[in-house]
Amino acid sequence: MTFILHIARILLGITFVFSGFVKGIDPWGSAYKFVDYFTAMGLEGLSPMAFPLGVLLAFAEFFIGVALLFAVRPKIFTWGSLLFMAFFTPLTLWIALKNPVTDCGCFGDALVLTNWETFYKNLVFIGLAILVFVYRKKLTCFLGQKTGHVLAAISVLLYVAAVVYSIRHEPLFDFRPYKVGVNIPEAMAIPADAPRDVYENTFYYKNRQSGEVKKFTEENYPWQDTLHWEFHSMDEPVLVKKGYTPPIHGFSIESREGDNVYEFFLFDENYVFMLVAYDLEKSSRKHQDKINALASWAMENGSSFICLTSTLFEKCDQFAAETGAPYEFFHADEIELKTIIRSNPGLIVLKNGTIVAKYHHNDIPTPEAFREAFPE
Repeated sequence: MTFILHIARILLGITFVFSGFVKGIDPWGSAYKFVDYFTAMGLEGLSPMAFPLGVLLAFAEFFIGVALLFAVRPKIFTWGSLLFMAFFTPLTLWIALKNPVTDCGCFGDALVLTNWETFYKNLVFIGLAILVFVYRKKLTCFLGQKTGHVLAAISVLLYVAAVVYSIRHEPLFDFRPYKVGVNIPEAMAIPADAPRDVYENTFYYKNRQSGEVKKFTEENYPWQDTLHWEFHSMDEPVLVKKGYTPPIHGFSIESREGDNVYEFFLFDENYVFMLVAYDLEKSSRKHQDKINALASWAMENGSSFICLTSTLFEKCDQFAAETGAPYEFFHADEIELKTIIRSNPGLIVLKNGTIVAKYHHNDIPTPEAFREAFPE
């Protein structure tokens, strides 16, 4: 029984640590997920709390996980794991049933589960949480109490440092589809043999003699029997099997004329600088002079420098007049821009469609620094 108890404690601890870590090093990603939940629940007024709540939730998970791993104050922290699971298990059941969001965000972008997979996972872990709670008095650290406390403290300090770094820069580890090294056109492609979405259709036909409206499926609907039946209506197609979805499937670059011109930039053999600012009205202007200097240098040397934003073009023109921004603005989907980079603004650099660099606005390079990093 003791062996099973320790296995349960370690598994529960590792899960909490992993969940808290991957969300903690991507605090803005956690904030965006909170906003999704608030919107789905009609609680948009809580959106300003999304960022602090995301950071707090991730820290609480990590702290509880570390305490379980090293058996620090088990009488207290087993309560924490039990309360967490008691809250999130019914919540994830509601999410699985209602499907207000397609991804619960339990493990950030590091491990994406379906809503039902998340609920089943929680059923397992609430069982583990109950087990370690019931036998919490028997929990001890193999390394000794003092060593366990020291290792737990070091883990938390390193975690806090990683979170602070990820707030001021890009996430310490990038699990998103737009990480450095990804070729965007290749990530958008669908293989010829990839499985497609499968839909179920329901048709209603009216009998010409009796006037009766009868329900049919794709297997038996009388589309050829026009003598006895005439089409009446059909239900919305129901997705019964999800097909292949490419890692990147919402990328576009829309010009002022409404044309999608992404191919012009994705197949450019020169460096392409894309400033990403999902909302220019919320965008930091702290390093705008550095951005303008890099943009001018890039364009003078034959490279494209553009800004992708979801802001209306009229606001873009106003922004350019106020900041002296010398680059052209293009529209892109706000959600996709938030996925590309967590900084507002942030900068990605492409060559032949491959992302070669990403910069938080705190890390915008000078032309000299960029030339040194990419001397070719």
